[in-house]
Amino acid sequence: MFIWKQFIYCYERILKKVTIMQFYSDERTALFIDGANLFASLRALKFEIDYKRLLKFFNTRCRIVRAFYYTALTEDHENSPLRPLIDWLEYNGFTLVTKPTKESLNSDGQRRIKGNMDIELAIDMLELAKKLDHIILFSGDGDFRRLVNAVQNKGPRVTVISTIKSSPPMLADELRRQADSFIDLVSLQQEIERVTDSDKSGMSKNDNFYPDSSPRIGLNSPHKKTIE
Repeated sequence: MFIWKQFIYCYERILKKVTIMQFYSDERTALFIDGANLFASLRALKFEIDYKRLLKFFNTRCRIVRAFYYTALTEDHENSPLRPLIDWLEYNGFTLVTKPTKESLNSDGQRRIKGNMDIELAIDMLELAKKLDHIILFSGDGDFRRLVNAVQNKGPRVTVISTIKSSPPMLADELRRQADSFIDLVSLQQEIERVTDSDKSGMSKNDNFYPDSSPRIGLNSPHKKTIE
């Protein structure tokens, strides 16, 4: 009976593609971060990322060739809550890809803000695919399923990072099925979460706990308002 239960457990893990994190130090790897989608996932999970910790986590496990962050910006982006984060990312090892948002009115006369970065992300991923061994996509958007398939045909394996722990799940089932592996954000939380002052309170001044962390994204971030 025990062996049978173990078999069922292993089989379910294969079906769900909830795999043990597999990274290789010599593997050419690139991160592709869908900023708006990741922000929505983090809001659902109620925790924030420290991008300095995130980059350190992957740099110590594989050979990071590029770390892309995609986001749309409003016209007054200089005063945007995103501005401090964007500036920090550009100075600290990330490649920023941005474009202006577009505004329109729907049939009810309501203001719509649109800033879809899917095309930009897809082009960059396809162009780099043959130079990479491993692609890590931070997004749960099902529209990327065909992109992931096209990239896999060029050789790299693809890991998707999103969450199924939120209600509703932020990861589209079709994307999860297509990816070679899936990592839930919750399983990374202890490694990449922003450390609050209360978390640091028990530490001495010599601990130097994650100095110069990446800036926070404000609650009124354009990510929240953008309609994909």
